[in-house]
Amino acid sequence: MNKTPSDTRNAQPATPPPSIAIIGSGYWGKNLVRNFNQFGALKLICDKNETVLDDFKKQYSGVETCLALNQVLTHEDIQGLIIATPAETHFTLAREALLAGKHVLVEKPLSLIEKDARELVELAQQNQLILMVGHLLQYHPVFVRLKELAASGELGRINYIYSHRLNLGKIRREENILWSFAPHDISMILSLADEEPESVLATGGNYLHRRIADVTTTHLEFPSGLRAQIFVSWLHPFKEQKLVVVGDRKMAVFDDTQPWSDKLLLYAHEIQWQHNIPVPAKAEPERADIPRDEPLRLECEHFLDCIAKNEKPITDGYEGMRVLKVLNAAQLSLDENGRKIYLGETPETSGIEFPVSSINKSLKYFAHSTAVIDDNVSVGTATKIWHFSHILSGSKIGEQCNIGQNVVIGPDVIIGNTCKIQNNVSIYKGVTLEDGVFCGPSMVFTNVYNPRAELRKMDQLRPTLVKKGSTIGANATVVCGTTLGRYCFVGAGAVVTQNVVDYGLVVGNPAKRIGWMCECGERLPDDFECLSCGKRFEKKGDGIEPAKE
Repeated sequence: MNKTPSDTRNAQPATPPPSIAIIGSGYWGKNLVRNFNQFGALKLICDKNETVLDDFKKQYSGVETCLALNQVLTHEDIQGLIIATPAETHFTLAREALLAGKHVLVEKPLSLIEKDARELVELAQQNQLILMVGHLLQYHPVFVRLKELAASGELGRINYIYSHRLNLGKIRREENILWSFAPHDISMILSLADEEPESVLATGGNYLHRRIADVTTTHLEFPSGLRAQIFVSWLHPFKEQKLVVVGDRKMAVFDDTQPWSDKLLLYAHEIQWQHNIPVPAKAEPERADIPRDEPLRLECEHFLDCIAKNEKPITDGYEGMRVLKVLNAAQLSLDENGRKIYLGETPETSGIEFPVSSINKSLKYFAHSTAVIDDNVSVGTATKIWHFSHILSGSKIGEQCNIGQNVVIGPDVIIGNTCKIQNNVSIYKGVTLEDGVFCGPSMVFTNVYNPRAELRKMDQLRPTLVKKGSTIGANATVVCGTTLGRYCFVGAGAVVTQNVVDYGLVVGNPAKRIGWMCECGERLPDDFECLSCGKRFEKKGDGIEPAKE
């Protein structure tokens, strides 16, 4: 049985603690920086903002900083990696970290798609690495005590749970209120219920932006008869963070806005029957004696402890997958105007599969309701276009492509079959992707070499060709006028300024070739025979090609 955070409240991680790197040090990342530095575990901070890094250098002497992910992944002294970047980057960054042999703590959510989350869990298992998700409230001492009370039976049979997470701001545009506020509540409810929900129903309102929900209510039904409700909003006049657990013996209220002594109140209320009429008998609240501690400090300590002792985290990858499944079902229900979603109906292949018939019977592809597709656009069969993406006129997208969130394509862009375009990628006029191209989160294409805001230079457009099977890592930049060869691999954060040969592996700024990649995505050894799939290659001029049988 795993230790709870309260079990290790006065303990310290092993000395010396595991060395940690943090990727993303902004709104929430700076709190992680502070805590891991207090444990003496912080080795390196990676961020794209040089000004932020300069400030950290002054504040935390001896802590290294860098701009590129590959500097973190190749740092032999780093044992654990914390990912505190936008949600759409979580999968790619966590995957690369696990492949590099690093233990990983990912802020919520683990990923956006269940299939991707499952891949991360399997990678962590195969490489015997810790994969943990930052569901912070699972480490709150008050929730730890509440969970103990529920597990001991002191509350009796739990009939229903409801949570309110309300505030005025922080209003986001990269995600709706459901994905921003609800993951923590879903995590707590699933932990208390100790069973999977049978169905999910969500409704909401879009007030500030017609495609982004500002208020949602999510209902969960469990096989045992337990019901739960989650109400979240960033348009509320005051802050409210409350979890209410109603048992048939006692009722518990976890109110995180109250002073510490009043954060958890227990009510031994009863329902008494008088002349066949139910009459409530109210009791005075009981206060629980709970040692005070910072939840984030306990979460960070738990991650270090799990690495040092090779223990399973309380919020491991499986727990992250359970929360993600509920989130995706709630989003589907929200998109379909409150249709009840039965968890058994969601296929394993993509987390949540939106049936074509429920969107538009005339289309053979899926486009999320927030996506904008201009006239004179061709989209192939079984392609998926996700939240807030825009396909401009004249563009042609092949079959079985997956276009992520906040993607802009066009005008007049050609994309082949089975391409995967991750979130926050813009593919401008002049860029052509052949079949099977992977574009990592927030990577950048350009189409004019020396642009000026005050001068129109589209007549100086330089075409970019990305050939079949190429991979471009997260946050990489491809300068226009270049050709990326077949099955080449551009590392995360690289800046490509010249052509990349077939099967070439390039990293850095400017990008330089450091090796060769197999078609299966694994780096080739010196003898050019892939250790993963067995495919053999041979030198030809300055490049390589598949060996002839």
